[in-house]
Amino acid sequence: MTYTIIDTTLLDPIARPLLDALQVEYASRYREFRPDSSASASEEMMRYPAESFAPPDGAFIVIVRDGETVGGGAFKRYDATTAELKRIWTHASQRRQGLARLVVHELEVRALRQGYRRVYLTTGFRQPEATGLYLNTGYEPLFDRSIAPEIHFRLPFGKDLLEPGRVDSLQDLVQSEPLGLPK
Repeated sequence: MTYTIIDTTLLDPIARPLLDALQVEYASRYREFRPDSSASASEEMMRYPAESFAPPDGAFIVIVRDGETVGGGAFKRYDATTAELKRIWTHASQRRQGLARLVVHELEVRALRQGYRRVYLTTGFRQPEATGLYLNTGYEPLFDRSIAPEIHFRLPFGKDLLEPGRVDSLQDLVQSEPLGLPK
């Protein structure tokens, strides 16, 4: 299959399928934990201004196949040396084929090019596929794995882009307490 990677913005109509599908996914996966899951998912999708995901501090990509947006993701500045991955998504029909891994790789390449040396992200405890993706692409869990994931709610990960596998450079990203349900 031939995929086209497009650097764009959240405001581009080509991004709309990704953003709409993510909102539905977040709402459905966390419905039993948030009575207002649709409103919470909408709020999450609007939390950051589109400019956060644009150069020089961020990036947003979509992956298109046969004119259809089938994947994508973004990063924004977390701190001066750290990019924060957000909005990683693949169309349900494209999962388990390496597309999310491609998205993460492409975002890491852009982060390095923009001067970041590490990456931070969080995923939800109801997203085991994402957890597996990050573990399989060299991300270090920045949470106590002996505690049930639902206690954490949000699971933070980090990766040193200059020296993958190095963990001492990630210590300041470790949270002192579980990232439980947002207030």
